[in-house]
Amino acid sequence: MRRRRRDRRTPLIADLRPGGRFTAKDVHDIGGTAVILRALLDGGHLDGGCLTVTGTTIAETYGAAAAPDGAVVRSAAAPLAPDGGLAVLKGNLCPDGALIKVAGLTVLFHEGPARIFECEEDCVRAVEARAYQAGEVLIVRNEGPVGGPGMREMLGVTAIIYGQQMGEKVALVTDGRFSGATRGICVGHVSPEAAIGGPLALVRDGDRVRIDIANRRVDLIAGADELIRRRVGWLPHVPRHKSGLLAKYAKLVGQANLGAVTHGGGAEWPWFGH
Repeated sequence: MRRRRRDRRTPLIADLRPGGRFTAKDVHDIGGTAVILRALLDGGHLDGGCLTVTGTTIAETYGAAAAPDGAVVRSAAAPLAPDGGLAVLKGNLCPDGALIKVAGLTVLFHEGPARIFECEEDCVRAVEARAYQAGEVLIVRNEGPVGGPGMREMLGVTAIIYGQQMGEKVALVTDGRFSGATRGICVGHVSPEAAIGGPLALVRDGDRVRIDIANRRVDLIAGADELIRRRVGWLPHVPRHKSGLLAKYAKLVGQANLGAVTHGGGAEWPWFGH
């Protein structure tokens, strides 16, 4: 029998902002992150035999921590949700994966026309001017490990969208990065990224994009033949840095799904190579 993916089988047990009610200080007041680790241990979601940097095992270090209080942190047997607060998505727009934070998210399906932005700044300007519409899928590309170079956090544009009360009325899809503070329909870490010819580079204004979180999918609604035609005419985006440290970094770094590292262990590019 095939096992469920880890994001499907690990429960959501901490009721924390921005999707929940409590803060990190509330976790500290009930015993700290050790409480969360003990709850996961008790629920069988951590391998207690793994060694920590202290030379003791996870079970030895955290097995005697305070029990969950039931409000800030719940037991794994009585979680806020049966699956995790982070979901891995795949599809023809992100064949090597993408991530979305689902904790606190009420809209699990979105389909709409794409609006293309070649960098974060272009998207910020459009959002600040309210030059976008409910239902759209805002595509911010060329912000991945190579295109950035580095993966800038897209928190600025998501904060503006949420401040305009559009957080679950539009979607944002990017090869850039999101943090735990992100709210709304925000798909990030799209791999492979646009800068090396990933499918995100082939999306055009008006294309329909479907985000189906329940089924862990992100897809461009276009036929395979159309994507092949677009790929033939695709040209790489002009690099932001042609010399110096960042140019060297862009030549060495691998994709987000492999850790965005510069050493050989994860630096293979599955699409167009160096």
